[in-house]
Amino acid sequence: MQWRNLYRGFFMGISDLIPGVSGGRIAFILGIYDELLASISGFFSRNWKKHIGFLLPLGIGIGITILLFSKVIEYLLKNQPAPTQYFFMGLVVGVLPFITKQAGVKRNFTWQHFIVILLVGGALASLAFIKPQDTAVITSLTASNAIGLFFAGWAGSIAMLLPGISGSFILLVLGVYSTAIGALSNFNLPIIAVIGAGIIVGFIVSNKAISYLLKHFKYIMFAVIIGLIVGSLFVIYPGIPESGTPFVMSVIAFFTGLVVANMFSSQSKTSIVNK
Repeated sequence: MQWRNLYRGFFMGISDLIPGVSGGRIAFILGIYDELLASISGFFSRNWKKHIGFLLPLGIGIGITILLFSKVIEYLLKNQPAPTQYFFMGLVVGVLPFITKQAGVKRNFTWQHFIVILLVGGALASLAFIKPQDTAVITSLTASNAIGLFFAGWAGSIAMLLPGISGSFILLVLGVYSTAIGALSNFNLPIIAVIGAGIIVGFIVSNKAISYLLKHFKYIMFAVIIGLIVGSLFVIYPGIPESGTPFVMSVIAFFTGLVVANMFSSQSKTSIVNK
């Protein structure tokens, strides 16, 4: 068992609670992204025992963290939104130098790659102007809302696997983020189970497609990821905070995010795709 994955799962679990911050991005910062994709794919094969030692501690860390910190994240986003979002922005900006270095942008990118960055970044940034419909928090299941929550989890899982867009943000756009956070905070097992099932099925189906694209279209995928990360800044950006304490706290939070991202990036020994 790779028990050090418990702490990695901790950081991935925190990020998976936050709209705009990708668990896949945290895995990338920690240098386990390509191993994560390989282990998820391998777990659903005849060689599943080979990968359980990597995935089980990671899953335990993610699960415990999500359950413990869902109330904390809910409180921070509600009561200290600006400093919290600026911390997330620091994380995003801090990882960009590492990713561009891994991609070898100066050496491997052509004008087509930069067009992809602009298109993807612009498309994601435009989501900042989408106002999710005010939907009621779902606390009990019916046949219709169960189907909707299942496919919302599926859509979120695709984003979780990409180190650029947040699964939580997808849930927010789909209008079920409050339902998911409420279910976690109150330990509503039926709601958690339905969304979780969608996420698991999404992992099984989407993982192979993402792995294929990363293997055969490596630098295009790098361009897509960079575009997603740049575009997510517009999604996370909460506006200029009020002067005084909120402004000072936001500045400190932003630079703290930079430091944390650089700390993890400096520890990463692998690229997004080693093949």
